[in-house]
Amino acid sequence: MLTVSNLSLNFSGQPLFKDVDIKFTPGNCYGVIGANGAGKSTFLKILSGELEPSTGEVSMDPSNRMSVLKQDHFAYDAYTVLDTIILGNPRLYEIIRQKEALYAKEDFTEEDGVLASELENEFAELNGWDAETEAGQILNGLGLSSDLLESSMATLGDTEKVKVLLAQALFGQPDIILLDEPTNHLDLKAIAWLEDFLMEYSGTVIVVSHDRHFLNNVCTHIVDIDYTKIKVYVGNYDFWYESSQLMQRLMKNQAKKNEEKIKELQAFVQRFSANKSKSRQATARRKLIDKLTVEEMPASSRKYPFVSFQMDREAGKEIFYCEDISKTIDGVKVLDKVSFRVNKGDKIAFISENELAVTTLFQIIMGELEPDEGTFKWGVSTSQSYFPKDNNRYFDGCELNILDWLKQYSEDNDSSYLRGFLGKMLFSGDDVLKPVNVLSGGEKVRCMLSRMMMFGANVLVMDQPTNHLDLEAITAVNNGMIDFKGNILFSSHDHQFIETIANRIIELRETGIIDKACSFEEFVEFKQNLSL
Repeated sequence: MLTVSNLSLNFSGQPLFKDVDIKFTPGNCYGVIGANGAGKSTFLKILSGELEPSTGEVSMDPSNRMSVLKQDHFAYDAYTVLDTIILGNPRLYEIIRQKEALYAKEDFTEEDGVLASELENEFAELNGWDAETEAGQILNGLGLSSDLLESSMATLGDTEKVKVLLAQALFGQPDIILLDEPTNHLDLKAIAWLEDFLMEYSGTVIVVSHDRHFLNNVCTHIVDIDYTKIKVYVGNYDFWYESSQLMQRLMKNQAKKNEEKIKELQAFVQRFSANKSKSRQATARRKLIDKLTVEEMPASSRKYPFVSFQMDREAGKEIFYCEDISKTIDGVKVLDKVSFRVNKGDKIAFISENELAVTTLFQIIMGELEPDEGTFKWGVSTSQSYFPKDNNRYFDGCELNILDWLKQYSEDNDSSYLRGFLGKMLFSGDDVLKPVNVLSGGEKVRCMLSRMMMFGANVLVMDQPTNHLDLEAITAVNNGMIDFKGNILFSSHDHQFIETIANRIIELRETGIIDKACSFEEFVEFKQNLSL
């Protein structure tokens, strides 16, 4: 058990959070949520002991072992992949090194023999004989070959390093696992494996994530950082979100009788409790929700952006087609004779094991790159608005404030008109005078979305539009794309995002494509049957 008592943290005299009392118990997964800057990652650093709180303490059973997903991708460049993973259990790694040093001694004494025997016993208790096998299995689950185990960390790419560090955090059956954005840089297959791993894990998991599908699948509780408080609620993210929205509506309508409020809340709890799921944690979650009282329902101060893409005119029947598009980058063929046609009403999610393939395709069809082979054509009645994966060129070296930056892309330079678009993305008052060259990643994305909403395009091309966004903004973008009446070509790592928007999936493969008009869940099932 991990216990937080009377915890507070102040920055520059202002409380980030205060009076926090929580018990994290085994068998549960706690999803930590909160707006950007609320202190999610900071809270995890306090739990891990990396950061000292202003008041209070964090206590853990001395016999328990905590494992933390490390964020420094270069910290283990001097180690092999196998050693890096085993370092997830420092004591096991220390025993291995001690054994190696002992057995390498030329003058092996009787005392050395006694120590070696003790080390061997502890090595076996820590499952040391299966350590390499376990490390390889975790790597395979995350989409890497176990052949990498003897490779140096310094030779790996960033995405591979992220996966190895995640393998390190999961290795050796720790009692408590702290994970800060574990799904970053993972493809959908690796995320599904991680979900299964955590749902079968018997210890305590505390995770920060912006992936709603992931939070819904693995979490038994939500830890909400809001109002400078940290509160724990039973249920997954969807349950927290819907109940929070319900509470907000009821709180605004003070004229309602208390009894009516209670009846509505109880009906909501019963509806959510009836959800079916095969997972062990979801079953446990339903039992917890059954015991939930109305007083434990969440209320949130969150502000949600408003994303709405309106078409100036409707497109005709001809939207887009491409034929035999190929492209080689740095000697690697990323697109090989890609052909498809976009029909009116299509909202197509593009997926690939190679992210560069999707980004390259979008850059080609938006005129930023020339294909090596093949042709494409947009319908004459179409107009396109593009959200690139890398938006830095729109901001780097620019000394304009947000309002003047947006003015560059608008036919109407009236400040009130521009402030209207920025206000929808939560830039209000003097916020719009902030220089764009100092914006955070999430603020840049919100600027790009404001820009897109002005264009009135009937086709949206969006390459991972939710990167850098918090859950509130992701939800807003998700809803805006669901409501959009035109065509969308998009990519995302967010399972729920794809499932709720796309009516067609195109997977770019090393040779050709798989193109199916279906939901994402149906596509995943199709791929599973394909591999059987």
